Amino acid sequence: MQISDKVAVVTGASRGAGKGIAIALGAAGATVYVTGRTRNEGDAALPGTVQATAQAITEAGGTGIPLYCDHSDDDQVKTAFKRVEAQQGKIDILVNNATNLHDALTVKGPFWEKPLGLTQLWDVGMRSHYTASYYAAPLLLASDRGLIVNTSSFGGRIYMHGPAYGAGKAAVDKLAHDMAVDFRPHNVAVVSIWMGLLLTERTRLVFEAEPEMYADLVDTCETPQFTGRVIEALYRDPTLMERSGKVWIGAELGEEYGVTDINGRQPPSHRAFFGETTTYGDAVVE
Repeated sequence: MQISDKVAVVTGASRGAGKGIAIALGAAGATVYVTGRTRNEGDAALPGTVQATAQAITEAGGTGIPLYCDHSDDDQVKTAFKRVEAQQGKIDILVNNATNLHDALTVKGPFWEKPLGLTQLWDVGMRSHYTASYYAAPLLLASDRGLIVNTSSFGGRIYMHGPAYGAGKAAVDKLAHDMAVDFRPHNVAVVSIWMGLLLTERTRLVFEAEPEMYADLVDTCETPQFTGRVIEALYRDPTLMERSGKVWIGAELGEEYGVTDINGRQPPSHRAFFGETTTYGDAVVE
């Protein structure tokens, strides 16, 4: 199965994980709509714009289309998906990645000593994943085969960066499980993928500030494009629906599918250190 005739939407793709995922899907030939708030370089503290990501997708071999959208505003989200509907009539792949990560996220200490603003990732993160899926649902049903991916991390199961981050990641994992129940009759799969430590613009700045401290971590990092390659392989899997409703470790899916990172490496799974993926019960109460 090729994805050159497929339509994808990747949220939060001005930079970071979303940008890498979008470029990888574009490299596989997909038409990729990318959402984000950054129109011009300098508007955000980190480099990257929605337009630049769309251009990189096209240069990689796909068709990149920017959608300026603030995912804290439901009306803007609705408008964005209405545009996709008008231009394409369907969505084959939705990647829910937009997340508001506070600068104090990795500050050490108990949650009551950190800014209350860390809870913003429950809005642009947990809630925005729900909202994007809500407005994308009719377009996914219009496809003969659909996939929603929530980007997540081991923080959904272990203590990582404190309770605000952990609750947000646990929530998007559970959203994938529960949405999969509703989508199953329509051949739309929903999964959550735990990514490893990513070489994003944000982490590169941290590494560059203290290179000796983080030297050992660099070799274990994934590039943002790796998850996009995994998502493409997952979509092409003929047993995709059997994967639905579950949490998967991206590195393990990559190994299973024979997907390597853009540097040719096979990123390691951190299961041995962080533990098992979250599992859910089979009962359904309507």
